[in-house]
Amino acid sequence: MSKVIIKSFEELEKLIGQELGISEYHEFTQAQINLFADATLDHQWIHVDEAKAKSESPFGNTIAHGYLTLSILPHLWEQIVEVQNLKLQVNYGIEKFKFNQPVLVNSRVRLKAKVINAVNLRGVTKANIGVTLEIEGNKKPAYEGEIVFLYHFI
Repeated sequence: MSKVIIKSFEELEKLIGQELGISEYHEFTQAQINLFADATLDHQWIHVDEAKAKSESPFGNTIAHGYLTLSILPHLWEQIVEVQNLKLQVNYGIEKFKFNQPVLVNSRVRLKAKVINAVNLRGVTKANIGVTLEIEGNKKPAYEGEIVFLYHFI
């Protein structure tokens, strides 16, 4: 899979409305879920108690934290796009975002991305990127929304 290379505001602007690509799959293991629970102090049983989740959860197993699935977005984004000629990149915001479907342990997900908008704010590029986290074998995505990056091109 080849990455989309973006070197300037003008190149990004030409991509408005276009699908950029799809990342490789990432599998959420119980070990990763447990580490995220430790890092965020969120040890709700539906994420970390495998026995209880199998017997009491409506999902029949543990699930990844919604924010864990969101936190891997930069990793998956970098598999789709390489932004060059940058002084700085800032994660600026999240808009119109909804978690649609839980991600069960050992599920594989991938990111699909599309340029929604790009504007030049006095030399800083504000890019709205439409993102969908697809779950392998599931018609309904884990989440959909827009992420906003600020790119300071050289």
